[in-house]
Amino acid sequence: MSRLGKKPVQVPEKVKAEFKNGVLDISGPGGKLSQIIDEKINIKIDKDSIFVEALGNSRQHNMLHGLTRGLIVNMVEGVTKGFKKELEAIGLGYKANIEGGKKLILTVGFSHLVNLSIPSTVKITAALTPDKNTLITITGIDKYEVGAFAAQIRAVKPPEPYKGFGIRYLGEKIIRKAGKAAAGSGKK
Repeated sequence: MSRLGKKPVQVPEKVKAEFKNGVLDISGPGGKLSQIIDEKINIKIDKDSIFVEALGNSRQHNMLHGLTRGLIVNMVEGVTKGFKKELEAIGLGYKANIEGGKKLILTVGFSHLVNLSIPSTVKITAALTPDKNTLITITGIDKYEVGAFAAQIRAVKPPEPYKGFGIRYLGEKIIRKAGKAAAGSGKK
């Protein structure tokens, strides 16, 4: 049995959970999330906790046991607090604009603008930081959607190793390379 899967998920007062026909619905102040639960797993709901129970003892049952509990924890956290990812666009003239709340337009050193359609489940803001870099903030109640859209934005122009220009997560460390000038200076 999964050790984490055995632990009950605590449900705050404002959150309601319902399990019907293999679908778990969790609603709270942030919104409502649904998750299809595999038939190898059973869910029991008390008034302040959710119990995840594997209906077998095989390796796949154990894996699904821990996974399902982790997904439920993320759902409960999402409808109460929400999730947030921050990205920095570092480079000369790198900008991000939001057009009508439906499109993110990136200017990141290409000969063209990059248009990304914003999913309906996330909210995005773009602002300039004091050191003239663009900070893109992605928030939402679904951890998967927030992380996937942040990765999609970062994939447009990943940071390069020589000068560090590109789109990176806030606080991400980029391993820098010395470049040709430093590599050729030792030869005579």
